Amino acid sequence: MKRRRLLQGFGSFAGLQVMMPHLNASELVAASLGKDDSPILVVLEMSGGNDGLNTIVPFADDDYYRLRPQIGIAKEKLLSMDEHFGFNPGLRGLQRLWKQGHLAVIHGCGYEKPSYSHFNSMAYWHTGAPNRGDEFGWMGRVADQLAPQRREEMLINVGTSQSLAVKSRVHTPLVFDDPNRFQRNSWMGEGPSDMAGAAKDISANQDFLLAVSESAKTSSSRIRQAWNNYTPGADYGVAPMDLPKVAACIAAGMPTQLYHVAVRNNAFDTHVAQPALHQRLLSYVSDAVHGFIADMERIGQGHRVVVMLHSEFGRRPMENANLGTDHGSSNIMMLAGAPVQSGHFGDVPSLVGLQDGDNIQYTTDFRRVYATVIEDWLGVKANTVLNGDFARLQLFG
Repeated sequence: MKRRRLLQGFGSFAGLQVMMPHLNASELVAASLGKDDSPILVVLEMSGGNDGLNTIVPFADDDYYRLRPQIGIAKEKLLSMDEHFGFNPGLRGLQRLWKQGHLAVIHGCGYEKPSYSHFNSMAYWHTGAPNRGDEFGWMGRVADQLAPQRREEMLINVGTSQSLAVKSRVHTPLVFDDPNRFQRNSWMGEGPSDMAGAAKDISANQDFLLAVSESAKTSSSRIRQAWNNYTPGADYGVAPMDLPKVAACIAAGMPTQLYHVAVRNNAFDTHVAQPALHQRLLSYVSDAVHGFIADMERIGQGHRVVVMLHSEFGRRPMENANLGTDHGSSNIMMLAGAPVQSGHFGDVPSLVGLQDGDNIQYTTDFRRVYATVIEDWLGVKANTVLNGDFARLQLFG
């Protein structure tokens, strides 16, 4: 670091201590040395097939109550949204974002010839390639366009295993669950330090693996430090959905632009006794997202961060005999964050004239949402990532 830059940094640090007393030391250092304004996307996967109809409820449509005489949510129980839709009672956090102008709801999201298999449909959403799939994930391909040469810490996946969505041709995603136990096992049964002495004698491929292993070792140390230095400054609710871990990485100044988190254990697969369970799950997600967005604003990063919420499919519009819903097709997607243009997007699908096993016909190819985020938010060519042209939506002001 040049001497002038260092002195400027210390001067800025002192000023920020006065202006931002709520920031801890690591956050103040990152802020004083200059902001990285590159956009960040956080994908939150509502695994199991979230019921979009009981999430954003079309109470003004009589067919909704005709199809759901027992599990349909009465208008007076809904949180206010507008003259046609209401929020599920569990979505107080998202309602607050809506009132602040920081929430977009995209209706009728799906694809041709939908699969009702969790495994297949999620693979299509992870790759952005319905009915054919791809070796690499759509977020991984975005990373390859953002940085054609391998860059450290380009993608982070919080979870017990790596999602296909972040699989990249160029970059190695960082995958962890507990930041304090994060480490990558070596490929040769030895630690990186043990391998270093033999580096001259191993092949070029092994040299590459050694470099990746050493990189992972460094990154795991950074993540542990980021997590241990960070204290959330907002209420993330009962189940934070791993978003405080993402917040810690952003506050620490990590260069990551793409994060993936997911609701665990296919929790949204609500075939039986849905209403109470679904409301509770939605409250967990809603409170976590609201807390995360508030935390980003607190540390001065709100302008950089957008959260995308999606599921692998919706639920059938009619309730089943167990007061639940079965696997369906068309669903909602949501975007949250200060940069988002708030409102309803996409055509609202009809609840009459159902097709293919009494399912709702999709009206918005989910790749239109991907394309909009890829091009209008992250700033790379969407058709290169998605192998096709998809009309973008006006999701960003």
